[in-house]
Amino acid sequence: MNPFKRLTASLLIASTALLGMPLVSQAGIVSSEQSFSAQTQTDARDKLNALLTREDVRAGLAARGLSAELAQDRVKAMTDEEVAALSGRLDQAPAGGDILSVLFTVFIVLLVTDILGLTKVYPFTRSIR
Repeated sequence: MNPFKRLTASLLIASTALLGMPLVSQAGIVSSEQSFSAQTQTDARDKLNALLTREDVRAGLAARGLSAELAQDRVKAMTDEEVAALSGRLDQAPAGGDILSVLFTVFIVLLVTDILGLTKVYPFTRSIR
């Protein structure tokens, strides 16, 4: 038996033997409200941090004399209630259209309809009909 087969067989035997060992775990009762609240707070804080990493937001902050790092530090220092309130105000603000995502969506829809044979927009597609 060559060394590679011997090593592989040894690893498989060890891993199979370890699969049968019981694992220790601890569980506690967590209410739905606690779970949902913690997830919502994390999502709101992540949303604000993602917003601060966008280039257009960074440019707007710089135009107003505020660095993005300072803004991120301020978001970290906010309480959960302040983060939720700010995130809620951002959700209610009117959205500026992201033209690239709209164009990409239109491209995909037209591509799928071309492939299905419903339209003939792109010459590089072949219909499945």
